[in-house]
Amino acid sequence: MNKDQAQGKWDQITAKVKKQWGDLTDDELKKAEGNMDELIARIREKYGDSKETISRKLNELMED
Repeated sequence: MNKDQAQGKWDQITAKVKKQWGDLTDDELKKAEGNMDELIARIREKYGDSKETISRKLNELMED
């Protein structure tokens, strides 16, 4: 996977994340850029969900 493909995949994921967790700002998503652990941490901070719950939801979003 080249850099453009990876960026495209990340863009798809963040679009789905915005639908699921609508209170996340573009700035917060940009800070997580490509780092799933950082993304999970930002979602946890904003919503208080467990890491496991967020990971499960992210996996479901990526399968769609």
